[in-house]
Amino acid sequence: MSARHADSAAWRTLQTARALLGAGFAIVLTIGAIRIAGFGVFDDFQQRVGAVVVASLVVLLTMPLFRERPRLRWLGLLVDVVLLGAILAAAVWYYRIAEELWSGLYSFTPTDVFVGCLGLAAVLELSRRAIGPPLFIVSLVALGYALGGEHLPRAIRHAGFSLEATIEVVWYSFNGVFGAPVAVVTALILIFVVFGAVLEAIGTGDALLRVAQRATAKTRGGPAHAAIFASGLFGTLSGSTVANVVGTGVFTMPMIKRHGFSARFAGAVESAASSGGQIMPPVMGAVAFIMADVTGIPYVKIALAALVPSLFYYASLFVYVAVKAGREGIRKAADAPQVRITAQDGWLMTGFVIPLAVIVGVLVAGRSPAIGGFWATISGLVIGFIVSPPFRREPRRLLHAAVNAGKASAVLLVAVGAVGVVIGVMNMTGLGLKFANAVLSVSGENLFLALLLTMAACLVLGMGMPTVPAYLIIVLVMGPALSKMGISIVAAHLFAVYYAVLSVITPPVALAAFAAAPICGAPPFKVAVESCKIAAVGFIIPYVFVYEPSLLIIDGVSAAGFAWAALRLSLGLWLLTTGFEGWAFDRLGTLERLMRSAAGFGLLIPETISSIAALVLAAMALRREGAHVVREFAVRKPV
Repeated sequence: MSARHADSAAWRTLQTARALLGAGFAIVLTIGAIRIAGFGVFDDFQQRVGAVVVASLVVLLTMPLFRERPRLRWLGLLVDVVLLGAILAAAVWYYRIAEELWSGLYSFTPTDVFVGCLGLAAVLELSRRAIGPPLFIVSLVALGYALGGEHLPRAIRHAGFSLEATIEVVWYSFNGVFGAPVAVVTALILIFVVFGAVLEAIGTGDALLRVAQRATAKTRGGPAHAAIFASGLFGTLSGSTVANVVGTGVFTMPMIKRHGFSARFAGAVESAASSGGQIMPPVMGAVAFIMADVTGIPYVKIALAALVPSLFYYASLFVYVAVKAGREGIRKAADAPQVRITAQDGWLMTGFVIPLAVIVGVLVAGRSPAIGGFWATISGLVIGFIVSPPFRREPRRLLHAAVNAGKASAVLLVAVGAVGVVIGVMNMTGLGLKFANAVLSVSGENLFLALLLTMAACLVLGMGMPTVPAYLIIVLVMGPALSKMGISIVAAHLFAVYYAVLSVITPPVALAAFAAAPICGAPPFKVAVESCKIAAVGFIIPYVFVYEPSLLIIDGVSAAGFAWAALRLSLGLWLLTTGFEGWAFDRLGTLERLMRSAAGFGLLIPETISSIAALVLAAMALRREGAHVVREFAVRKPV
């Protein structure tokens, strides 16, 4: 055998062993998530450190360095071996000194600092591999700020911290890498990642897509409306917009293109719809549980507050697709294949409906979200064995679900571990309060300007990150500013969540658009721009519920106030969409488009005089719709 063939054989054997070992640690993480959700936290220190270490091993083993550059594979392997040693050494050393550390009488040595630096470097590098450069860069900037902040301009200067003091906080405490976000993710969120993997394994996702196709078959948007429907339902269980884009998009985007829409539009619809799953109750991509922990507000109240705005977001997507189809002259194809819903699909849908009912029931009963996720997962498994013959006949499906859940959990854990670095630095330096004061000093008492600055900061801070770490960083930096504006806590945090979600479709990073682009066959940047157009109303909705808290149906809401706000938002949604696209049952002229856009924006302004003026303008603009309704009635009226 030649040396080259021997090298290739050795590499394949090594990679197989590596993949098997990574799958094994992923299953360990999945089992741990189920155990913690069902039977509670066994030891806080072991749970936090152990979860991050196992997650780091999973990412290291399943995401090798230079995997796309074969010539550097052995160098990448060497780096990975060094990282493996760093992770294990840092974990063992932490466990070794933990008891003395918690006593408060421990003096740090240069060895402690060195080993802590090794562990921190490994976690940050693995977060870069798992979710890309943005969070990695933000974490490095935070560390640089902690170590050299005394040399910065006065507005953001601090007294300065030594390397020892910084490592003590970000690595050897529960205020950094192993802080509250890791605790919440391990205790509450990982079980929902497992739940989503179980639903995917039993075939619920495919059944859900077929039901969505059938439900929207007679709409003008056809498969584009089906993509919105399916992504909204399944996306609420997924903590990753990108995973949702890839999971449902491989089916929906080709169908949208065949229906007559452009490739760019197909990718944009899927990106915008998948993003919205993170703001749709009951699960909200698990970010609701983080919010409940951060704010101290019960989860049920948060989910209830998020319901109406999320419905308006999806209504805006449906309206945009219908208007776009009309403008492009796209109609339901007469020869479009009819999707047949079988009895099996109905049974598989019970694997979605019953577990969701279990989650809601457990939460309404006052139990923890973790218990709800645990019993939802158990019920999903039982239903899967009963109603899904492939799941019953092929045990490897369950094994694959466990591995997939573990891998997704590992990515989330290393991400929030890196976020912990930023949190630790923020707590050390008080940068969040400084940022809040800067926003307030620029905006003065102008709430709209303060919200505008906050939105811009949220979109920048959230770019390139999954929803949970994006929300954590945003609320950490912008939370004090939002609180000082006099906004309710729920409205302030939902404001942050919306822009954390929408940052994944906002150029230039736009992770969701970049995931959709190779599937739909369009340039990523164009997909991102189109996504923002489709989701334009989503960028406006947070302003509306800040000024009109009635939409959040929380304490003190009145029926009249809610109805008035909902009416204005509904009219504004339609007017803005038709005005932007220039179509309302027929093409619109420039003056009509300007009138509709002005009326739409005016309806969203909370002042009474401007709202009444906008209603008058809207009534003039909506004459076209009235004439269309009259024509339709005249045609259908029996002779």
